[in-house]
Amino acid sequence: MRDMQFLRLLSEKFPNARAATSEIVNLRAILSLPKGTEYFFSDLHGEYEAFRHMIKSASGVIRSKVDEEFGRDLTRQERGELAALIYDAPSAIARQKKRTDINYEQWCFESIYQLIQICRSVSTKYSRSRVRKRLPKFWGYTMDELLHADDEANRSYYYNEIIKAIVDSGYTEDFIIELADSISVMAVDMLHIIGDIWDRGAHPDEIMDYLMEFDNIDFQWGNHDVVWMGAAAGNWACIANVLRMNISYYNFDMLEVGYGINLRTLTAFAMETYGDDPCEFFKPKVYDPGKFDPVSDEMAARMHKAIAIIQFKVEGQRILNHPEYHLENRLLLDKIDYEKGTIMIKGKEYELRDKNFPTIDPADPYKLSEDEELLMEALEASFKRCTKLQRHIRFLYSHGALYTKCNNNLMYHGSVPMDESGNFLPIMMNGKAFYGKAYFDYLDDQIRKEYFEPELSDEPGIPGDLMWYLWLGPSSPLFGKDQMTTFERLFIADKATHKEHTVPYYKLINEKRHCEAILREFGIDPEVGHILNGHVPVKIKDGESPVKGEGKLFVIDGGISKAYQKTTGIAGYTFIYNSRFMALAEHKPYKPKNPDGTQEFFTPVIRTVEVLPKRCMVKDTDQAKELEEQIEDLRALVQAYRAGDIKEVY
Repeated sequence: MRDMQFLRLLSEKFPNARAATSEIVNLRAILSLPKGTEYFFSDLHGEYEAFRHMIKSASGVIRSKVDEEFGRDLTRQERGELAALIYDAPSAIARQKKRTDINYEQWCFESIYQLIQICRSVSTKYSRSRVRKRLPKFWGYTMDELLHADDEANRSYYYNEIIKAIVDSGYTEDFIIELADSISVMAVDMLHIIGDIWDRGAHPDEIMDYLMEFDNIDFQWGNHDVVWMGAAAGNWACIANVLRMNISYYNFDMLEVGYGINLRTLTAFAMETYGDDPCEFFKPKVYDPGKFDPVSDEMAARMHKAIAIIQFKVEGQRILNHPEYHLENRLLLDKIDYEKGTIMIKGKEYELRDKNFPTIDPADPYKLSEDEELLMEALEASFKRCTKLQRHIRFLYSHGALYTKCNNNLMYHGSVPMDESGNFLPIMMNGKAFYGKAYFDYLDDQIRKEYFEPELSDEPGIPGDLMWYLWLGPSSPLFGKDQMTTFERLFIADKATHKEHTVPYYKLINEKRHCEAILREFGIDPEVGHILNGHVPVKIKDGESPVKGEGKLFVIDGGISKAYQKTTGIAGYTFIYNSRFMALAEHKPYKPKNPDGTQEFFTPVIRTVEVLPKRCMVKDTDQAKELEEQIEDLRALVQAYRAGDIKEVY
């Protein structure tokens, strides 16, 4: 028997038996619909334009829908133009308005008709009420009428009159733009982001703004996400890492304009401290030159070196404060012979290619200078008081986790700590041993406490220390390597010192039995389950495959980041799971708009990796349990109405 207080609350939404029964019918109808399409992305790394195109194109599904609907009626070029209209309606409209060989109003009329057909095609899996909810506020009624006018005898006249009224209204372009957006929204039912929104690319802030508009989305945190979460908590080691990375990639627009991080103090400190230093090995990698905050390469290099030295100092402090992290091998500033300009690593002496350390006291190398202390205090305040950043981080917490289980798929960003034989490694945390799923659960709980309630955290140190460890620790499931060799890459020419060795997990997952063991550990039937993870780019050009463990695991980091594409040979993967099959979409590098507004779009190669034995319906998904519980609640409410326990309102 449902709690009567709960049923009274439910009666506020369904005030009588008829309303409750109507909702039961609606929910049972939803259970009989085909499962919506899930899309899985990983390692976006700030590449907003490329990612937005993947979403708008539904990873090639939109183009296939255009070909299915208009393969006989439109030429290949015309179908390409229609697809481009859906991908980026404002740009497509601007191009058409410039043409002198067409009637623009007629083009609008025909485009609306075509877009409605595509919208109908991608929305067939949804109930009419759900379609209405996904349509835009002001044009929703009109679009709904066009989508569901099924009387063949009257459709032509009815369509023509509605579309003519739209064209005559003066808001044709707004309607086309919102209709094109609605197609993309309908095509993607559920969105899974398997880590790494930030770093390298120039616009992670725009990605987060875009993703916050989705109503059915989840995140599995990556190491680049977690270090930003630590920075938002005010942790100096995380802040220094975040700034060093993004200055090294010349992401000043994102830092200062996107998030409003005040870099003035850092700029002044770098100029005063390294003004006569060429900082030759700290020049930024410029993939996106930015538009609003030009900084010279020389100044960027000085800022990069300044924050890098501070990073090594504050990281050294955290390592000394956390002997349980076993990061002693990353204490390098005390291994430098400052007179000779050399460093001793693992018993071998290396010459430093940059020997200017004006802020380091050889007698106490991890101590910040007074100016460095003041600088970090200012930067901490800037990160903690940035409203936009804090809003993004809170959304990442509310919609994210270290791992997610959904419809027999297990998603996590990096790896599961295992030994060479495939046994789950016990990891000591706060005096207790955790392994497998329990380790993930413990970390997830502590990460939340360190941001929201640091006084309740079981972990020693200061808020964000755990996030910093997960960014680079050898036992971190998000990092998956033995060490992070940032210092060596900056200061030592010998590339042998730059090597970062991956953990056994990345060899083990080639075998099906190890993938099945992971699935069992996380409570998923290995006969039907799959694992999705990213983090390590798949080098397609070297013959690597994203499919591991005989189809039990898929690594979908294929290199959407421009920084990876020379290594991978492609521009990322999307994993697609609809009601009939699972597939991998392999993307080519995204090309920006040409000066004349035209743009070349590549249709990804979609490879089916598993065909479902029968069509998957909503009743077969995780959502079914929630819907069935709602149905039982409503049935109890109807019974309470009939028994007279709750009065009906008409």
